[in-house]
Amino acid sequence: MAGNNSVNCVFFPRPVSYRVIIVEILVIIFLCINMLLIVIFVKKESFHTSARYILFFVTLLSDSVLLLVSDILFILTHFEITMPVWLCITISVVVLLYFIVTPVTLTAMTLERYVAICMPLRHGQLCSTRSTMYCILIIHVLSSGPCIIILSMFFASGSLKFYKQSMICSGDTFSLYRWQDHVRSAVYQLYFLIMGITIAYSYVQIMKVAKAASGEKKKLTQKGLKTVILHAFQLLLCLIQLWCPFIEIAVLQIDFSLILNVRYFNYIMFNIAPRCLSPLIYGLRDENIFLVLKNLMPTSSCSK
Repeated sequence: MAGNNSVNCVFFPRPVSYRVIIVEILVIIFLCINMLLIVIFVKKESFHTSARYILFFVTLLSDSVLLLVSDILFILTHFEITMPVWLCITISVVVLLYFIVTPVTLTAMTLERYVAICMPLRHGQLCSTRSTMYCILIIHVLSSGPCIIILSMFFASGSLKFYKQSMICSGDTFSLYRWQDHVRSAVYQLYFLIMGITIAYSYVQIMKVAKAASGEKKKLTQKGLKTVILHAFQLLLCLIQLWCPFIEIAVLQIDFSLILNVRYFNYIMFNIAPRCLSPLIYGLRDENIFLVLKNLMPTSSCSK
């Protein structure tokens, strides 16, 4: 526990720095992009009946919530603002849940591409609007698993006095003992291992279809392969984030002065970056969404 506290106390210096400004600019930009795509989904009724777009909408909401809440914690930690433990627990539950919702949804989106390309005749049945709603429910049930385990360990270990205290809320809130860190990491890595195997299997099966396909079918499968690869990369970034606390503690023991730079890099690369890839993967690359975006652009300059 001492290791966790020592890392937390040097997370950020008090004065506002250019690093904080850069983070806020990035978060605002990507939140605006996500909000634009969410508005497009809500207004375009044809998207409401497609499993692919519905799941994409779930990732946008999940990423937006996680970006917003984690940014609030980022600012509170920077200014060393304390809060009651119960409030920190409430906020952290949202972070714990939506940290895993996005990768689980990405896995579901990969399976949807697998069904569309490898089982086209059953795609309408397996990926109907009703089935997708059930899928979203299953995604949130599965995603709540690590959250329940982490909370159970926390409530079993913490004393009653601890819940009445005020504290600086951070990612290490639920780690009262070192073994809890290891259990949390093991649970998350098990999840990511299963998701990684699922994505790898889908990729191999789509590749087989791509080799045998020709013409328009080949273009569709090639695009599906690229999407699966991008999902795998996004999943890898999320997985690396699980190792960041252990990397930071190791760096702290080697060189105390490097910890600020390492934590800042980890936050940008493995917290913000994975949550900003969904708009790029499914937003800008998708022809239907791109056409809607194009129609929203001002045409006065083009008509002159």
